[in-house]
Amino acid sequence: MGLLDSILGRTKPKQANLDALFQVPSAAITLQAALGLVPTGDGSVCYRAAAGPAFADAQSGVLELLDAATDAPQVRVSTDGFGFTWLEVDHPPYDPQEGDLGGLCTDLHAVNTTLEGAGFGPALLCSLVPFADSSGRGVGLVYLYKQGTFYPFAPAAGGGQRREELLEIQVRDLLRTELPVEDDPARRLAIWGAPGLT
Repeated sequence: MGLLDSILGRTKPKQANLDALFQVPSAAITLQAALGLVPTGDGSVCYRAAAGPAFADAQSGVLELLDAATDAPQVRVSTDGFGFTWLEVDHPPYDPQEGDLGGLCTDLHAVNTTLEGAGFGPALLCSLVPFADSSGRGVGLVYLYKQGTFYPFAPAAGGGQRREELLEIQVRDLLRTELPVEDDPARRLAIWGAPGLT
């Protein structure tokens, strides 16, 4: 940022650090040990799809990239009630003893970097890795693309738009030393109906 930008009060937006997604496997071990939460094996990337052939080509390129792997995951594309697109990457259920989140994190990273490389970085909203415990209680670890930070989102069981705020606080405090955590409550979006958190 230059002197003129400082005088005029302009700031540069924080750059996404997509490599932070590779810190999720370590955070998953902490969540499993402390709270009994294990990854479901699935994940997703949320973005606002743009009109036109350039975006359609970029999205097709992402799908082809994921399908080219020898152990290709199942991939689905859906649109939520707010008009955001969710590209879901479904791996086999996570094995708490021998599981490895590396493949899922690599896939989520590839989706983000491919869209970013095609010039659609501003359309990216977040990436989501859902976790659940043996009772079915769930929480999503959400990576905010534009902030480069994570926050937990835990919808309450039984439907409705209520959050398990105590669980969110526990997860946030547990992971503070392992991940860049989002502290601004205004940025911790409620992602109702997100894939893997219903």
